[in-house]
Amino acid sequence: MIPRRTLLGAGLALPAIAHAQSAATVTVGYCNPVVFREPMERIAALFESQTGTKVTLRAPEEDYEAQLQRTLRDAVTNSLPDLTLQGLNRQRTLLERDLLVDLKPLLDADAQTPTLGYSPTLLTMGQAPAPSGRVVQGGVGFAISTPILYWNAELVRRAGGDPANLPRDWDGVIALGRRIDALSEETRSLFFNWTITGNWAIQSLIFAQGGTMMDAGETRVTLADAPALAGLSVLRRLVDEAGMSDLRLAAAETEFMAGRMGMVMNSTARIGAYTRGIGERFPLVCSPFPISAAEGRVPAGGAVAVLHARDAARQALAWKFLKLATGPDGANLMVRHTGYMPATTIPAEREDLLAPFYRASPNHKVSIDQQSVMTGWYAFPGQNALRITDLVNDHAQAIVARRATPQDAATAMTREITALLPRRRA
Repeated sequence: MIPRRTLLGAGLALPAIAHAQSAATVTVGYCNPVVFREPMERIAALFESQTGTKVTLRAPEEDYEAQLQRTLRDAVTNSLPDLTLQGLNRQRTLLERDLLVDLKPLLDADAQTPTLGYSPTLLTMGQAPAPSGRVVQGGVGFAISTPILYWNAELVRRAGGDPANLPRDWDGVIALGRRIDALSEETRSLFFNWTITGNWAIQSLIFAQGGTMMDAGETRVTLADAPALAGLSVLRRLVDEAGMSDLRLAAAETEFMAGRMGMVMNSTARIGAYTRGIGERFPLVCSPFPISAAEGRVPAGGAVAVLHARDAARQALAWKFLKLATGPDGANLMVRHTGYMPATTIPAEREDLLAPFYRASPNHKVSIDQQSVMTGWYAFPGQNALRITDLVNDHAQAIVARRATPQDAATAMTREITALLPRRRA
């Protein structure tokens, strides 16, 4: 395997996109099989039954970083699939290497587009800046998530809280977590999943405080500015004041689903898995991510479907698959097997699709209700984007492990990220 940093750091000149597959096949790459395997297999089967075209689903990668790395390797070896699902924040890297098909001409020319429910707001989830500065429709959202809080309603009640009136700010979350932690030696307070791919959870803390990763002109890293520092300080407060342990996600989820932990902060993508894993053990209740500033936002996470096929015949087939996967029918299958919300407005409005589902599943609706505070999932520019992701994650780990204060981590991150960014021309 070519090391991640070798591909992104070497500035490789990537060859033109080529395909060896038969035009009667659509080849699709995706990641996160725990969440996406079942809906992708069902969507592929539906497409085959409707079109008679075979869908080849590649063995899924572990996460969005691994999917991006695989895509960059495939470009070097002329073996790109026709279509991939990428993290919303990874479109920028692909555009910098000319590895995406601009979908705006296809959307504009297709008479079916108005029937697919792609609102202008949701379409922005698939847009990213090209090196020229022009914003390109690099993809169409497949599965959109926001960060939410998952609560054990039984432990909340035992700790004197109200599952129907959960805290909406970090002070209240920390206070309730502390009371849950004190219930017994077997109970744990909470867990904030700071390790989520692409620094998404760290961005959530920072953006909710009105902070940013860089300034608007991308001339300066802003992680040591007051709003961003306030977000990083919340992470430390969860350890110092609420008793959060330095756990891996798998261990924390085991504790939570067993009924021994009060709250987990994670993506809405985990609603389906948590609901199935908890069963009848305790009532699961979800609440919005705390927004701490009037201009606070949360980054939209999830996957975007992008086209790589440049051959006209293959591109036409891949475009048909993309429309099915991201349109009402694909969204209906995806939502029912995950906790993501669709990037099409139609399923939630139709009684034969998701309208009854959302009425009966209030936990799924929490993310829908956060659409008004969604913003983009940020990606740093340049060859070192993935290396910066690792760097931020390492410093967040240092905050949780009490090896660094939020101030020290923010200062170090600012210095180290700045050194990895492209040099700006005068």
